Amino acid sequence: MMTKRLKMSLIGGIILGLFCVVGAYIRSGFDASLTFVFALWYNRVIMGLVIGAAWPKVTKKQVALRGAVLGLLVSFAFYATSGYVDVVSFLAGIVYGIILEVWLKRYE
Repeated sequence: MMTKRLKMSLIGGIILGLFCVVGAYIRSGFDASLTFVFALWYNRVIMGLVIGAAWPKVTKKQVALRGAVLGLLVSFAFYATSGYVDVVSFLAGIVYGIILEVWLKRYE
């Protein structure tokens, strides 16, 4: 059974993934392949899953750190498979992890 936290985190991952896709298209001069863009979006959905499934009880001080670490770990998978060329998406993943965690903590 999916918890409210997990549902909200998946929705957040989907939405942040759309922002990432738009950014990737713009950065590539609207030349990015559909496979690349889908993989980037899917990575953000997986990030939402990982962050939503993480243990919910943390202090306010730990929220941003946990989001950054989980965002880094999930984004690194995409960064590595892209041949270590999409640094912007990798760094955005860390920021998106923080955004998701702070957003979830706010609604607990």
